[in-house]
Amino acid sequence: MPDDVFRIVITVAVVLACLAFLVQAGIAIALYRVASRMQKKVFPLVDRADALVKEAAPVVTKIGPVIDRTGPAIDSVQAILAKTDKIVAELQPRIKEISTEAAAIAKSSRRQVERIGELLEDAGSRAKERLEQIDHSVDNTVEHLEQAGDVMKRAVLRPVREVNGLAAGISAAVSTLVHGSRRPSVASATQDEEMFI
Repeated sequence: MPDDVFRIVITVAVVLACLAFLVQAGIAIALYRVASRMQKKVFPLVDRADALVKEAAPVVTKIGPVIDRTGPAIDSVQAILAKTDKIVAELQPRIKEISTEAAAIAKSSRRQVERIGELLEDAGSRAKERLEQIDHSVDNTVEHLEQAGDVMKRAVLRPVREVNGLAAGISAAVSTLVHGSRRPSVASATQDEEMFI
């Protein structure tokens, strides 16, 4: 490569290196400004955080023993949970068996209730039929008693009427014999007729 070209290339490279250095310097200055701004904002926060840490130190000191005491409590809770899981696992088949039996009992009870309902309905219809028969029998008995009463009444009154008729006849004969052949008055004739009625 000729010397002129070499010098130009070197010059361009040096210029590029200077530009790169200037860009890096500009970036460094910008970073410095950003960092100083951040420092101005962060330092008050650090001071506050420091004050909070100082205030929290006694609380943390008091919490330490509490945390130490909760460790065994957590262990006992875990043990209780493990026992509970074991009991539930042991009881699960029994609970399933009990629920199956309860379902069977409920189904059987429902069938029994339905059967009792049918029996009560059948007994009710039979009782209704029987009451209707009794009612019919009572009606027939009352009717027969009324007929028997009528027959008895006629049987008792018939001889009485016959005796009344016979007595009226004898009375008329005696009256005719005693009084002679006079004609009876209208009142006595009506009275005699009423005796035969």
